[in-house]
Amino acid sequence: MDKTISLTLKVWRQKNAEDPGKFELYPVKDISIDASFLEMLDVLNEQLVLEGQVPIAFDHDCREGICGTCGAVVNGRPHGRLSKTTLCQLHMRHYSDGDTIVIEPFRAKAFPVVKDLVVDRSSFDRIVRKGGYVSVRTGQAPDAHATAVSKPDADLSMDAAQCIGCAACVAACPNASAMLFVGAKVSQYALLPQGQVERKIRAQAMVSQMDAEGFGACSNEYECEAACPKGISVSNIARLNREFLRSSI
Repeated sequence: MDKTISLTLKVWRQKNAEDPGKFELYPVKDISIDASFLEMLDVLNEQLVLEGQVPIAFDHDCREGICGTCGAVVNGRPHGRLSKTTLCQLHMRHYSDGDTIVIEPFRAKAFPVVKDLVVDRSSFDRIVRKGGYVSVRTGQAPDAHATAVSKPDADLSMDAAQCIGCAACVAACPNASAMLFVGAKVSQYALLPQGQVERKIRAQAMVSQMDAEGFGACSNEYECEAACPKGISVSNIARLNREFLRSSI
């Protein structure tokens, strides 16, 4: 028989962006330690529906740690207690029977709450539209090695491209800065030949949009790197600063 635990969940409930919102307590019993965090929330929502209450709204999609859709702050940490792990891949075996777990949405001016744990992260989409693309022709797949890329640059570009846009970096930052996200998106193109066409304007345009969205400034706290489920390095912020300076000259 699977081992189970019982928990007390302190969950942020908010009807919409105008509602002040508040925490509410929910006891959950007999949760399998093999269940994921989101499966545990599913169990709670089934319980709430049976009781005639409104289920908790939260974002999810693939539940495989790939898409970046899920996200919440769990006991003060975006995506929960494990490093390099998305919320959907966090399992209940990392909690103990009788624990109280506090769950709230990502907090940032640029991420208004839609409902409960769901926030509007479309500001990221608007930043990407300003320069997170290449305009080179992308018809059929090119032959291997048709465009020479050094191994170090290819590796660094792929590391940056791992960013799934979940926004944990923003939620972890005391200034709600999006510099790690923007740095990753700029880096993945700046390091490749295909990304050179927009290189002169990319950093300027994306940083300008980032500021317009209301994100804060980077103060080198490094919480963003610690919270990132893909381990994106803050070296990408340094590269963003260099790209910004380069495009300013």
